Amino acid sequence: MTGPRFVEYFGPVLDALRNLGGSATPEQVTAWIRANLDIAANDWNAKTKGGNPQVQDKINWARFYLLKAGLIGSSKRGVWSLTEEGRETVLTHEQALVLFREIKRRFQIAREEEDAIPEDATSDPFDDPARHFWFVGASWDDGGDQCDRFVRDGIWENGYEDRYLDDVRKMRKGDLIAIKSTFTRKLGLPFDNKGNAVSCMRLKAIGTITANPGNGRTIEVSWHKLSPPRDWFFYTYRTTVLEADRDDDLARRLILFTFAGEPQDYRYWTTEVPYFAKKYGEPDVPGPADGLYEDLPETEREVANPSYTIENIVRDGCFIPDVLIYRLLERVRSKKNVVIQGPPGTGKTWLAKRLAYALIGSSDPKLTRQRLRIIQFHPSYSYEDFVCGWRPTGNGTLALLNGVFLQIVEAANAQPDRPFVLVIEEINRGNPAQIFGEVLTLLEVSKRNRDDAMELAYHTEKHEKVYVPKNIHVIGTMNIADRSLALVDLALRRRFAFVDLEPQFNEHWRRWCVERCGLPIEAVDLMRARIAALNEEIEGDRALGSQFRIGHSYLTPAADMPVSDPVEWFRDVVRTEIVPLLEEYWFDAPEKASAAARNLLAR
Repeated sequence: MTGPRFVEYFGPVLDALRNLGGSATPEQVTAWIRANLDIAANDWNAKTKGGNPQVQDKINWARFYLLKAGLIGSSKRGVWSLTEEGRETVLTHEQALVLFREIKRRFQIAREEEDAIPEDATSDPFDDPARHFWFVGASWDDGGDQCDRFVRDGIWENGYEDRYLDDVRKMRKGDLIAIKSTFTRKLGLPFDNKGNAVSCMRLKAIGTITANPGNGRTIEVSWHKLSPPRDWFFYTYRTTVLEADRDDDLARRLILFTFAGEPQDYRYWTTEVPYFAKKYGEPDVPGPADGLYEDLPETEREVANPSYTIENIVRDGCFIPDVLIYRLLERVRSKKNVVIQGPPGTGKTWLAKRLAYALIGSSDPKLTRQRLRIIQFHPSYSYEDFVCGWRPTGNGTLALLNGVFLQIVEAANAQPDRPFVLVIEEINRGNPAQIFGEVLTLLEVSKRNRDDAMELAYHTEKHEKVYVPKNIHVIGTMNIADRSLALVDLALRRRFAFVDLEPQFNEHWRRWCVERCGLPIEAVDLMRARIAALNEEIEGDRALGSQFRIGHSYLTPAADMPVSDPVEWFRDVVRTEIVPLLEEYWFDAPEKASAAARNLLAR
């Protein structure tokens, strides 16, 4: 009977767990096998090139297949436990070989993965609770692939002078690190990809960090080059430097593949992970056919060099000073949840969308369609629309479907290095407590982890829990002059940072109107003077106040919209947009609205 040598440990692993009371740590299982099996001393003392015990590697591989067979469970981290079936199963070597081949066939495990246990694999990457796991790129814009040089010199260098410095400083001696590159593949895949492109991460070398001088640029590494490289699919990292979260189940699978040599279970990713199952799974897997389930060929270089930045926001027509835009963008990145509030016409929605572009790094519709969703709250908007609920189907039945927020959560969990943005217009027009439900708690930055996951009102599996990943940003807009709205829920205020926008009839606005829109300086100064006088009157009215001022959007022509008669254009805007607003403001004092209109329209 032939087969991989680790198959001979299938039976002993089960025997060890039975004799240890049904559950034990990997170290206890290994100790029992060593004490009870007649294995030559040379085999016990054999090491891999990386210095790890070969026997422990084989025991780990045996556990991997027994787990797939349902004979061992994984309910508790760091502990192997027999299932009910495992307690009753005793395997001869022949039976173990049959089981091995069945699991290999069922889970489509590639032959090259199960035939060769990587000699550089770590027996248990999680044996040190303080260990971190890093995935880094090695392609420089001006120098090509640096992987061979890094391996030869025993280093890794950050190719950017102004990026990833803090991440590199966090790396510690003893952390595990891998050099990777990311791209997409469509042909020659070891699984059925349904004709779709698949994101691929090629692992070129793995190693252990031996020193970090703390300059954010260079670390010392004991490398082992993978020959040939190993390809990992679906859940990939495109950014140049990223730490894999050891507490996240998807990331743990990648860590075990990379540093412990476990094969990738393609069937798990195409059937058990909803985001990928909707694209690569069976045709009857339900899910909306929208941009969230597209896999775009974005490369590491595109991620590291965003095409949309603060400079683009200013160029598009933002009149806020650069430094304030930078602070606002950093606030969105740190708080994750921000509401932009201000008087009507201050460009709240316009700015929210462009902040989203800057977070994503692109305004390309193909990218923003996948990672930017824009919705609007209103009195009829519900929890079922936003989070999850029963919805009618085409055949007259009801189906439990995710709302827009859980769709984003699903996609963000599957692509942890890509920012996702949800813009909620008129966030105070709905009932926040009713629409957000449990999500209002999960949105908190401090609760965005698996340990704080909660059960939702609707769930497809018993005791299913959900948490909000850190790569989701929520930007709301709120018109603070809308008197029909109740006070914003205090719970919402605690989860969101609130940023005020002011009317910006400043020099930036003046230059835009003159240089980009071609308006005469005299006409621009006339508009600015009259609106400034009106806003001063509104702000001084005790029944109104600063939140009712007129914003600059009313009087900012689009750059591509020709204005042949600026004065008449201004009068049209006043008559059809500003005067009706003033009549609403001073509904109980119509003489004030009439006087303000006369002042604005005076020749």
